[in-house]
Amino acid sequence: MSKYFAAILTISTILLASGRECQAASTDKPNIIYIMADDLGYGDAAPFGNERCKIPTPGMTRLAAEGMRFTDAHSIASVCVPSRLAIMTGRYPWRINGIGKSGPWGYIAPQFKPGSHTLAHLLNDQGYKTGYIGKWHLGLSMVTTDDQVQKIGNIDYSKPVTAGPNDHGFDYSFILPGSLDMFPYVYLKNQRFLGKVNKMRGWSAFNRVGPTEENFEDYEVLQTFREEVNQFIARNAKGSRNGTPFFLYFALTAPHTPTSPHPDFQGKTDLGVYGDFVHETDYCLVSTMEALQKHGIDDNTIVIFTSDHGPAPYAGNILEATYNNIKGLEKQGHYPSGPLRGYKFSVYEGGMRIPFLIKWPNHIKPGSTCDRLIGLNDLLATIAEITGSELSKNQGVDSISYLPLLRDPNAKAPRQNLQMQGTHGWAYRMGDWKLCLCPGSGALGVYGNVPKPVDAWPAAVKKFGNNPTREQLIEAPFVQLFNLKEDLGEMEDVSKQNPNVVKQMYELMRQQFANGRSTPGPKQTNDRNTLNYWSRIPSGILTN
Repeated sequence: MSKYFAAILTISTILLASGRECQAASTDKPNIIYIMADDLGYGDAAPFGNERCKIPTPGMTRLAAEGMRFTDAHSIASVCVPSRLAIMTGRYPWRINGIGKSGPWGYIAPQFKPGSHTLAHLLNDQGYKTGYIGKWHLGLSMVTTDDQVQKIGNIDYSKPVTAGPNDHGFDYSFILPGSLDMFPYVYLKNQRFLGKVNKMRGWSAFNRVGPTEENFEDYEVLQTFREEVNQFIARNAKGSRNGTPFFLYFALTAPHTPTSPHPDFQGKTDLGVYGDFVHETDYCLVSTMEALQKHGIDDNTIVIFTSDHGPAPYAGNILEATYNNIKGLEKQGHYPSGPLRGYKFSVYEGGMRIPFLIKWPNHIKPGSTCDRLIGLNDLLATIAEITGSELSKNQGVDSISYLPLLRDPNAKAPRQNLQMQGTHGWAYRMGDWKLCLCPGSGALGVYGNVPKPVDAWPAAVKKFGNNPTREQLIEAPFVQLFNLKEDLGEMEDVSKQNPNVVKQMYELMRQQFANGRSTPGPKQTNDRNTLNYWSRIPSGILTN
């Protein structure tokens, strides 16, 4: 071999080795995509609903085959805003105060203060490019023409908003202010309204008529978001290969009402329009995974798919929001709550337990299942550990990393308890025990949750024999206790047989609020001074 060719070979070897080192360096920190459906039930996802799911969800099925399925994942609340607050901050939402007075629906005021530590801030510090696409519903500050509370008729849509994703650390955002049935119906890009808001329209379900961008159509929203996601991935793919990873929070507006699948998805299932809409929701996951493959970055990207809470009882194949609409799906053999009791708004598992899937190539065993307890608020601490971040003493105070479970789904559960909230009741998990601080569903029952508080509380008083004192509220029958390992359907209340368990769990709840945190560490200060777990009791029940 000549000296020339030997030199070329040596240089090539060095360059190849250097390239491998650069490639290795670029894959130290994975890209992360967090996809969250809106009102998707445990049973709406085929990998969880099994025979009770009649909707094809190939994206979720694929993600379960290629990653890990968590069967005991929970929201922090069975309604949207508090659930999203907990995810974004790693704090229980009842510790947090918003800013200002809210207007109706998408005009709600900021639900947490700019400057609060968020997922985006955590990842910015680690060199990530961050994006938020989809439903926001954490409040915005809009410029008004009369300096009054933001509402219909007083918004200057030519001016940017504040307290949106960009003010909370995201480099890029493309959002709707609230749910798809909450005006104003207009997109915002990097906190600026897009288009002319010059119409008044409403959509099926609740028909909330309000300000609308002139070309806005409800059935185009998911498609618009998918296109935005694909563009975000395309813009950041090269950077992620060269050492600048990205994080994308993709917050879907479906299958929350209005039930409005794109024409391309209409008639694609045997279940009707609800099935078609869930199927399109699933396609958002399919499209995202295909984009990752197209750009050659799927092997170094964590993909998480979940829901903000359980399914709405008013949703189904009747487009108008209807009492027990969901029962029509159940008669067709599809159970959006799967084997669980209750729906959105309630303290029962159907409102709180959600599908949760995660894929991380070369780290998570494909097709694995974990039955350990996790909460949506645990995302922040988990990402911190994955990326090598260190949370300060006042950050992520209610967030616990489940990274050990990704390595070994049979490992000891890092999380031993979890506090949750319905609209009219509270719930607490401690191991297999679940305590509900209310009789009945913990939901008003306007659309189908039972027992309703108006019925459950008088029935409890009658069973007890007299009206309770405040101290007696932690006794049966004013509370419910279930052993979920033995009774996943929450059919047998065992609070009377286990009064010491009830008291222990209640005291833990109070202690965790008083400490300003539920994780180990120094005591922190809540934004709120007090928390009343019994604030939604019908009048005339208490003796003092």
